[in-house]
Amino acid sequence: MSLNYIKNFYEGCLRPPTVIGQFHTLFFGSVRTFFLGVLGFAVYGNEALHFSCDPDKREINLYCYNQFRPITPQVFWALQLVTVLVPGAVFHLYAACKNIDQDEILQRPMSTVFYIISVLLRIILEVLAFWLQRHLFGFLVDPIYMCDVSALAKIFNISKCMVPEHFEKTIFLSAMYTFTIITILLCIAEIFEILFRRLGYLNQPVT
Repeated sequence: MSLNYIKNFYEGCLRPPTVIGQFHTLFFGSVRTFFLGVLGFAVYGNEALHFSCDPDKREINLYCYNQFRPITPQVFWALQLVTVLVPGAVFHLYAACKNIDQDEILQRPMSTVFYIISVLLRIILEVLAFWLQRHLFGFLVDPIYMCDVSALAKIFNISKCMVPEHFEKTIFLSAMYTFTIITILLCIAEIFEILFRRLGYLNQPVT
């Protein structure tokens, strides 16, 4: 791949062909990533160290924390961000290989269709991430987690665990749900912008 293809791919990822798409890139790349990288680490960074159960034994704490967190929230949201970026990156790679300028994407029917498909895939991935987040983390973080330790202990089956900073985690969860909803709405609005602009191109008089 030549340097020109790489340049077109890079510019396409940073400057999508729609106004809403450019705002989505700014929102997605700046606000959401900053929020996750900085505040996410502050809220969840030392969670495993402060997660304690009764009795306070290391093996029980580790076992219950793995049960409480099958996947850490930071890893889940990082995977979500990367996954949602894939459809757009694939499209811009296609546009770069076809040597399609960003200003010409919405003027070509085939490239317009492919771009709309990439936006629809982003919506599907965001909806799937929303459902998975609800399934894994719920909407509220309770201060007490009842852990099933029957596989470890013979005397008792349930251990009561304290969840650190549960209120902060609830606020952070709500913010991540809000970010997902905002990006879904932006993607839907982008599709309407594409359709309106495409109709504008079709209605332009031929000179």
